[in-house]
Amino acid sequence: MGLEKSLLIGLRADDFRHPLDLQATNTLKQLPGLDVAIRSLLGNVAEQFFYLNNIASSVLVGEKQLPHLHKLLIDACSTLDLEPPQLYVQQNPVPNAYTFAMRGKQPFMVLHTSLIDLLTPEEIQAVIAHELGHLKCEHGVYLTMANIMILAAGLFPNWGTMIAQSLQMRMLEWVRCAEFSCDRAALLAVQDPKVVMSVLMKLAGGSPTLAPQLNLDAFIEQARAYETFSTSEIGEMLKSAQTQQLTHPVPVLRAKEIDRWASSPAYSSLLEKRKTGYNSEAQFKGEWRNW
Repeated sequence: MGLEKSLLIGLRADDFRHPLDLQATNTLKQLPGLDVAIRSLLGNVAEQFFYLNNIASSVLVGEKQLPHLHKLLIDACSTLDLEPPQLYVQQNPVPNAYTFAMRGKQPFMVLHTSLIDLLTPEEIQAVIAHELGHLKCEHGVYLTMANIMILAAGLFPNWGTMIAQSLQMRMLEWVRCAEFSCDRAALLAVQDPKVVMSVLMKLAGGSPTLAPQLNLDAFIEQARAYETFSTSEIGEMLKSAQTQQLTHPVPVLRAKEIDRWASSPAYSSLLEKRKTGYNSEAQFKGEWRNW
């Protein structure tokens, strides 16, 4: 990780927020009483469940605990001009990472051990920066509500009235759109689109043994083929049916979006506008500018 990168001083969420994220967020804001309606289902129980489950079964990363991961976090936060949340590592065979922002509590993110085993350090930092994107874009409120709804569906399978199902579909649509913004945050942090696309490729079909054999250029071609399939009406219908119950857009679509944005004048001008050069191998002493 010795490449010269740019500190994006004064970076704002609207500098990189994906248009679909903005549109979906505005749609949710127009739903009256959404926050109250969802929280009234379980009150604070779900929030406490997530928080206690995490601190009871995960390892808190810090300068004295897995310091290499702590450095990746601090480095990404410095680049994105963001105060660092807590970072936990949790034993889990399913590669995943998530962020939770609870009312009145410091936000935290969790990395599964299987994800760490699958990725290179640069790719792990891209995942960390993706999760930081949720905080930078202030996704916390709706992200928490989405987690509560998913938990409620698991605890109470028969709770789904037509209204609840409609809300769940809207929340899932919003989460998928928000992921595009967070992928952009990952790119801004690592400043190499191949790193971000490599993460997506490994999440789609990787394992610790297969990962070194995967071909990123072939995966990008696969992403372009997926986009071409949507040119027909039936293709669009099938893709919509495939994704409407997913919490994330399919990996090939996310890779194509990153490939497109990395080649855009908007991305280049953002780096030029905000950057202050530094070497990521230089010692980072943690002198936060405004905190």
